[in-house]
Amino acid sequence: MFGLGPAAKSLREQEEQAITVPAGKLLLRAVLNLVVAWFVFDEARGPMAWIVVQFKPSLATSVESSDTVNVVMNLLYYGPVALLIAWFFGRMGRWPLVWRRYGRPLVRRVVDAIGSRSGAGTPVKAPTGAKAQGEVVVDPWWAFRPLVGHGGLALLDQETAAGRVGDVDHQRLNRALECVRDYPDRLAALLDAVREHGAAACAHPSGTRDLPGRHSGRHDLLLRQVRLGSAEDVPKNPAAYRGVDLAIDPALLGTSLLAVGPAGTGKTRRLARPLAEALCLQALAGTAVVVVVGAADADLGPAEWYDVVVAPGDPASRYGLDLYGGARRMEEAVARLADALLPEELAPRAESARQALQQVVVPYTEAYGRPPGLRELALLLRGEPVAWDALREALRACGGLTDHQYELAQRERMHGQVDDPGALLADRLSLLDRPALAASFNRTSERGGGRAGAELPLFAMHALDHPLRVRIAVPEHSHPEAARIIARLAVGQFLYAASTRQDRSLFAGLVVDDASAVIDVHSVRSLQRLRGAHAGAALLLRTLMDLPESLRTPLFGAVGGRMAFPGIAPWDGKLFAEAWGTVWVDERDVTRAPDTSGGIIKRSWRAVRTILAGERAQTESVTTRRVERRRWSPSDLAQVLPGGHAVLSLTAVDGTPVPPLLLDLQG
Repeated sequence: MFGLGPAAKSLREQEEQAITVPAGKLLLRAVLNLVVAWFVFDEARGPMAWIVVQFKPSLATSVESSDTVNVVMNLLYYGPVALLIAWFFGRMGRWPLVWRRYGRPLVRRVVDAIGSRSGAGTPVKAPTGAKAQGEVVVDPWWAFRPLVGHGGLALLDQETAAGRVGDVDHQRLNRALECVRDYPDRLAALLDAVREHGAAACAHPSGTRDLPGRHSGRHDLLLRQVRLGSAEDVPKNPAAYRGVDLAIDPALLGTSLLAVGPAGTGKTRRLARPLAEALCLQALAGTAVVVVVGAADADLGPAEWYDVVVAPGDPASRYGLDLYGGARRMEEAVARLADALLPEELAPRAESARQALQQVVVPYTEAYGRPPGLRELALLLRGEPVAWDALREALRACGGLTDHQYELAQRERMHGQVDDPGALLADRLSLLDRPALAASFNRTSERGGGRAGAELPLFAMHALDHPLRVRIAVPEHSHPEAARIIARLAVGQFLYAASTRQDRSLFAGLVVDDASAVIDVHSVRSLQRLRGAHAGAALLLRTLMDLPESLRTPLFGAVGGRMAFPGIAPWDGKLFAEAWGTVWVDERDVTRAPDTSGGIIKRSWRAVRTILAGERAQTESVTTRRVERRRWSPSDLAQVLPGGHAVLSLTAVDGTPVPPLLLDLQG
């Protein structure tokens, strides 16, 4: 952090006051002063020419006259006068403010456009610390050179020169080299693959080396960053951040991000999709695994971006979702399933629901060597005699009936009672056991004939140890309540699997387009565990009113990133304002009165100054006091934010904060 001295503070205060000047008035005064400045300079050239004529002969006697000497003499005589006139009329016309408000952003856009066009054909970035001076070209494969013999990278060099190597290839190969550098056998295998296959060596299991339709200008795979927008040059933003591009990387997403804004404000297009795209690219580079949850029609990238697309209700879906997430401990899998099945209003019955599921799933798993499917589980929870008799016979055959006799007896005693959680769970499971959805959860033996016995692989969330790209497309419009269960189940399984992984070398990223259905007490607690598990989540909400009041404050405390989009309700803005706190500011009370002092000359000068500066000369009485103000008030967030913008604050995993900034997300 750094501080501002008194002079800098005064300059900042002047800038904050001047930024409220209307654009038309500002530009009119700037042009008027420019015209007057040119007229004054033109009139001043006559006297200056006489001075030049008087002194030029004396200089010509000692210095040979030439065109260069004439140019230097003109600069020496006319330059100071031109600078003095420009300084005077520049202050009167507020040229510095015009430059900061209009000139500097225009130049930045032109430079960025030229840079993007000139860099469009550059396939890879230079490694950190490498510099190019003059005609020196940075070698993108400098890390491989010392490890291979002469000509060992011939194929890779040819592909690089031909522009067939992308930034994903560059990062993937360098990542692979980092992983095997200390293992001679693996290192030799990697180098052999590079010699034989070039940039296609060690490709992602899908064989994909880039994403179709990606937004190349947003991503920096070298730093694993995705650009969201630029901080606006406004007084609300700290001076050190104004005009700076802001990007998110795993160190910032590792504390999780909560974004709130009404539909149509760009949450999906300007936040969820770029994050999903960045994490998919990192997965192709071998540094991340990503799970994206959202409605089937949400703009979260095409299906080609993902390795696994679970789309219940879609006949073209090639994967289903494992009800138990492939958990190694069945008790935890049962807990996640129970939390997903119960609606929020029945959360107090979660413990009894977990117990009822456990009394069925654990004995069944021991009897059959696998957990029950969707239909089998529903029948057992309802207490169907045929299902229970088959379970007892299977337990007796495997010798496990004695071990589970007590659990089975407890479950049987609850059958038919009013407060039986098993009946409630069976009813909730029936929302998934529909002809359009059941194939995405049941195994072949349970489906009947929907797909002619074809096996539909069930995706298990324990696969987060691999660089997978997973899309969970929930049927929000056709089966809204089933969609809530599926989203809760997928998110609950991710949070548990990400925090209990043994191998945490990959960053595990979760993007939820509409998180109103997935946030409960257990998910809020699990979010806090992601910080130390090299994982993070981005949760998008339309309004905090979709959540129970008891969860809103804990949710704000569980995430390190908070983002407010335009149009949020004042009661939503209140939580953001409280989370972002206050800041000490110098409040100035200025009392102004017209200046009428002096004689005719002074009054005439004030009249000219009024025309040029656009304001009357006044006397000022200034009182300054230090007061505490909110960084962003609820009314500012609800009414002042322009479209295409958002206010974002971030916290890194190591605790480094980024204050709330007004971002332009449209660039």
